[in-house]
Amino acid sequence: MISRIAWRNILRNKRRSFILIISIMIGVIALLLTDAVSIGMMQQMLTNQIGADAGYIQIHKKGYHDDPALKNSIANTAPVRAALTRDGGSTSFSERLRTFGLVSSAYNSSGVSIVGIIPREEERITTVHDYIVKGHYLSNNPGDVIVSTATAEKLKVGLGDKVVIMASRIGGSVGSEACRVVGLFETFDSGFDQTHVYIPLPTAQQMLGAAGRVTEFVVNPVSPKMTDTIAQRLRTGLSPDFEVLTYKEMLPLLVMQIQLYDQTIYIFYAIIAIALIFGIINTMLMAVMERTHEFGVDMAIGMSNRRIFRMILTEAFFLGSIGTIVGLVISFTIYIPLSHTGWNLAMFSESLKSIGAGTIIYPVMKASSLINTVVIIPLAAVAGSVYPAMRATKLQPVEAIRSN
Repeated sequence: MISRIAWRNILRNKRRSFILIISIMIGVIALLLTDAVSIGMMQQMLTNQIGADAGYIQIHKKGYHDDPALKNSIANTAPVRAALTRDGGSTSFSERLRTFGLVSSAYNSSGVSIVGIIPREEERITTVHDYIVKGHYLSNNPGDVIVSTATAEKLKVGLGDKVVIMASRIGGSVGSEACRVVGLFETFDSGFDQTHVYIPLPTAQQMLGAAGRVTEFVVNPVSPKMTDTIAQRLRTGLSPDFEVLTYKEMLPLLVMQIQLYDQTIYIFYAIIAIALIFGIINTMLMAVMERTHEFGVDMAIGMSNRRIFRMILTEAFFLGSIGTIVGLVISFTIYIPLSHTGWNLAMFSESLKSIGAGTIIYPVMKASSLINTVVIIPLAAVAGSVYPAMRATKLQPVEAIRSN
């Protein structure tokens, strides 16, 4: 009975109810889509970093992560290969030799991270080959190098031009190699582009006097969900001379940023809820004042204060629920196509590249966001109606009946 009366009261003043539902709906849409775009951007930044360079798991000689020097490279790769082979088809892996050095042309030079790779293995691990904009990806030809378009512009070189790569050898002397540019890449991250060049692993080993050595094995599980399980299995299978790190340990700032966002989003929920509460208080208080005569009659014929209180709270709950449901429907109508096509923010490409995000953002809507919205918004609407309901229960029947 209370629910029926509350519903009729909502329909009685359609304009006021419609305005309140619209305000709740807009709040829900803003909350869900902002949350989805923010989560999508941060997850994309993390996925981009994993895909471009870090991988999901890396294996080093113990101490390399703290001191990434050639002296801490892996001299005997057989135990690592054996441990990775035991995992069968659950992983793919690649080995690298990485060092810091200088790439120079006749016009300029630039400090870079020189990465020696096995091209076929690396293609299964990273996505740099997908970002080649001119020329082609590395082959096994000695002396080939791929650089970013930003580095090529700085060095004033193009496809087919020669550059000289220099770095400290494992013995302390300086090694150098003349390489020909065979490809230019341009990724999502301008900082990454400016600091990475790729050469074949044998070329890097020869230049650095590090025959047979690698600094890291990069491992990708078949499913990212298996990362922690496989990492633990590798730690168990390898001797203490090696360290096995997951992307959470290699990219702590990005992981922490996502975790921090998961906590701080509740502040956004609180802001929306508080704004909604004040809107409900104002609307419901106005409705109570307009219906003073009605409440007086209800009290006179025996309706208890408790039922009047429940009726007003029920009205607010109905309004909050309708606004939430409509907001969810519209949010999904916008979200579903965006999750497939992405939101093209090419006008902000430079800013997005500076933080490692792509120019197209793919929103991600979590189940927890939906649950929080469905729970918090109607409860906020009910909370906002408590004060007007209390005002209604304090009315004196005789005075209320006499009021106009």
